[in-house]
Amino acid sequence: MDQAVKPCDIVLLFDNYFQESQNLHASFRQAGYECPAVVIEDDGFLPEDVISIYGFFLGDFREAPGIPGRPRYFNQIPVPEYWEISGTNRMGKVHDLYRERGRIFYAEPKHKRLVKVVDWYDEKHVVRSSDHYNRYGALYARTVFNAKGQKVNRSYFSADGREVIVENYVTGDIILNEGERVYFFQNRTELAVHVMKRAGLIQKRLFFNSLSIPFFVSQRLHSEKKRDILFWQEPVQGEIPGNMQIILQGKASRTAEVLVQKRESYDRLLKLGAPAELVHPLGFIYPFERENLYRPEALICTNSDQIEQCRKLVEALPEMHFHIAAITEMSSKLMRMDSYKNVSLYPGVKTRILDELFASCDYYLDINHEAEIVSAVYRAFQNNQLILAFQETLHNRDYTAAAHIFRAKDAQAMIRKILETMQDAEAMDRHLHIQRAAAYAETKESYRRFGEG
Repeated sequence: MDQAVKPCDIVLLFDNYFQESQNLHASFRQAGYECPAVVIEDDGFLPEDVISIYGFFLGDFREAPGIPGRPRYFNQIPVPEYWEISGTNRMGKVHDLYRERGRIFYAEPKHKRLVKVVDWYDEKHVVRSSDHYNRYGALYARTVFNAKGQKVNRSYFSADGREVIVENYVTGDIILNEGERVYFFQNRTELAVHVMKRAGLIQKRLFFNSLSIPFFVSQRLHSEKKRDILFWQEPVQGEIPGNMQIILQGKASRTAEVLVQKRESYDRLLKLGAPAELVHPLGFIYPFERENLYRPEALICTNSDQIEQCRKLVEALPEMHFHIAAITEMSSKLMRMDSYKNVSLYPGVKTRILDELFASCDYYLDINHEAEIVSAVYRAFQNNQLILAFQETLHNRDYTAAAHIFRAKDAQAMIRKILETMQDAEAMDRHLHIQRAAAYAETKESYRRFGEG
């Protein structure tokens, strides 16, 4: 990565740290900026360099006494004596004889069975509380529900087990016990502003990707100039979102510019009358892990035996080797594909083997029905694999070019595309360029232009 071009006066503020927030954060890193990132929602598995408005006050869990220091495996949660814990690759359950008492939800990737949330049921099988575990295996929060299963409040616990924050979901207010002082906030916006002040970030430019709390925080902070920017990463429906209209009408206190990170959304905003001088397209700088090496090796990740047109593709492309990986065991139907010389099967694939497959295959076929596993399409994109999909099985359109999506009944068109790229390296390069352009791949120079504004 390049050296930082200048001392960074930017702070990134996100509602959550989902993939697009991660992409934006990574883009600034790739451009040479080390921007602090602050997140409203804390799921317990944030990277160490990302601040949450709750975690800021909870202390360091890494070496706290009595805390594992790593995520808990599904069967490591505390339960009463004689209660039984069972689990699949999708979720775990807690039973008292024949009665289900709890349900365990995993952090991604789910097949590792690492505990994120545990729901506890009452006698009527209504959720009455949820225990939230973090990446260090600590119980850092607990949500309480009423008899109708509605959220009442959530408590956040410090590394030494003290109740530090209580958020009331009925009234919206938040109580913070910080040392000898007790603070009362009417809402999350006030808490976020408090964190920005405590962290010494209020004088920085605020780059945010949500028109809810991050925008409200921008509105609350004083600035003589409008230097904040909204990075819009969502679809646009029938009209320009109301809070975006405030920005475009020049009525926002600190924000005068919108950068749109989806091509369809950018085009839609212009059609709806957004002023072109205030709305600009800007994609992401993707951290590609390697170049495509033009090898006739195709990867398919699946958790079912429902792989669209699998046999037809295998038989029509004898020069292509198909690697089919599942994090579960495979059915007898799928195991019979092993009779083809150009097919390798990986039931219950280990993480190390899966990493090797993403590195050694130059095609990814998104042709499995049911849910996507291991964020396979995004990983394929990062590895510069050419991604091809059927309309009926498509899992992630953000990284799959329209030119590479086919109808299942027209599998022959996919076969022709594969043959074209197998036989001509220039054709492969051309289609990889189409793929990156469809995902709005951006340059470092573009980010530096806005970063130094």
